[in-house]
Amino acid sequence: MKYLLLVSHGDFSNGLKQTLSMFAGETINSVIAVGLKPDETSTTLEHHFETILEKLPTDAQFIVLADIIGGSPLTTVCNTLNKYNKLQGSFIIGGMNFSMALTALMSKDIMDEEELKAKIMSESKGAIKFLDIAVASETSDDDI
Repeated sequence: MKYLLLVSHGDFSNGLKQTLSMFAGETINSVIAVGLKPDETSTTLEHHFETILEKLPTDAQFIVLADIIGGSPLTTVCNTLNKYNKLQGSFIIGGMNFSMALTALMSKDIMDEEELKAKIMSESKGAIKFLDIAVASETSDDDI
C-alpha cells in the first residue's frame, strides 16, 4: 500500500492532513502526518515515527512531502525509513503545499512513479499564483 507521509516542523503536517480530510474522503486513511514540536527532540520524533511504521504492512511504500529539505524532521524520517528498509519504492519531495498534497493523495494509486512525480511537481508550481485584486466599485465575491 502507498501512503502519503507529510513531514514538518510543528503542526503544519497535521493541519495539512486535516484540510485534506475535507476533500479526500476515505483516502485520508492513507495519509500519515508527523511533525517535530518545539519542545521535542529528533529522537522523540524518531520513536513516534517508529511506532507508526511498526503498525503498517511490511510492503508499505511512501510518498514523502516535507516542509523543507535538510531540516531535522525530514532527516529523522529518512533515517528511520532507511533503518526499516522503506526507502526503496518510496520517494521524497522537499517543500509542500495543499495542491501538491491533494494531487499526490488522489493520484498515488493510479499513476506510475515517474508520472506521479511530474504531476506533483507541476501542481506545486502551478498552484502558486499572485492574485491581483482590482479595486472596483462593482466587484463581487464571484469576480475573484
